[in-house]
Amino acid sequence: MKNMLKKFWSIVSKPSVHLSFGFLTIGGFVAGIIFWGGFNTALEVTNTEEFCIGCHEMADNVYVELQETVHWKNNSGVRATCPDCHVPHNWTDKIARKMQASKEVYGAIFGTINTREKFLAKRGELAQHEWDRFTANNSLECKNCHNYNSMDFDSMSERAQVQMKMAAERDQSCIDCHKGIAHELPENMNSGEGTLAKLEEMATSGYKQGETYYSVRQLPMFTSQELNEEAGQLNAATAVKIIEVNGDAIKVEIDGWRKTKGFGRVLFEDFAMNINDGFLTKEVAQNDSIFQKGETKEDDLTGLPWQKVSVELWMRNGSLTDSRETLWQFAKTTYDTACSVCHTQPAENHFDTNTWPGMFNGMLSFVNLDGDTQALVLKYLQLHSSDFSDAGH
Repeated sequence: MKNMLKKFWSIVSKPSVHLSFGFLTIGGFVAGIIFWGGFNTALEVTNTEEFCIGCHEMADNVYVELQETVHWKNNSGVRATCPDCHVPHNWTDKIARKMQASKEVYGAIFGTINTREKFLAKRGELAQHEWDRFTANNSLECKNCHNYNSMDFDSMSERAQVQMKMAAERDQSCIDCHKGIAHELPENMNSGEGTLAKLEEMATSGYKQGETYYSVRQLPMFTSQELNEEAGQLNAATAVKIIEVNGDAIKVEIDGWRKTKGFGRVLFEDFAMNINDGFLTKEVAQNDSIFQKGETKEDDLTGLPWQKVSVELWMRNGSLTDSRETLWQFAKTTYDTACSVCHTQPAENHFDTNTWPGMFNGMLSFVNLDGDTQALVLKYLQLHSSDFSDAGH
């Protein structure tokens, strides 16, 4: 036995002395296949839903919540499993994610979230980690199934079309608007959900020609009374003047400013202030015949030329209010409640008009506001910024 062990060690320690190069090459190749197959098999085992819910922390919390959502049961019969959303599909990112997940082993050993109470207390932090990951990779896992190019916008509701077409144009990350779609949100994060629909019920009816009204939410615009050719999107709380009322269609006039460099697709409320009043399609923006053009001025800060313009377009009859103050009351309440979850929110006049978009976008990761509510609150903050307030801040 001793001699056999010595002989074995001699071969293992100096294989080239005892074994041919061909044998070593073939042996190494076979061993590599066995190792790679074993490694991949083990890796795939960790990518199954059974493995994910093997600990009660997941099985008794997020897995239960998943079963109440559209990702579990839907008309198409396609169900998303845990690894579909939480494990990257490409190999390098998958390995990096597995290395990050080693912290979950530590948490399981030391009972970081081994009770419902501990899980709920840590839920905001855990959710933020995933939201940050989805933001960083532009919601790659979502887009493995949900591809903008494959979406049938015509089958969506008109409101969804407005949001999704704009998102597709920017290749927007899904997580920007769809937090809480597969699991419950952390406490105090659902303050904006569904509230704008209630506000829309307060919209004025019976619009009068020549009067000015304000959009309750983001609304589609059209080039003709038939409402069949898209012209762009009106932003929330934008002033429009009624030119004509014809059944389900209304013709409105929008006064604003636009930058003359590029296509000039964005309409702004005031000169040199990035207060978004709406977007135009490229075709409409390039059609000079539909614009009435006024003075042109250059922004001293950026050196960009701006031009005052007026455009008449068609909209559906509805979703306008004669009181902008009603919109501001809703926006202020939403801002005060939703944006104070993590800390005391800055006063409206703490920043100037053009600083607010960047600051507000930084807050959106921590709250759950739909796109319409986001647009309304941002415009409220901009029009109550230090540029429009003499109060100290």
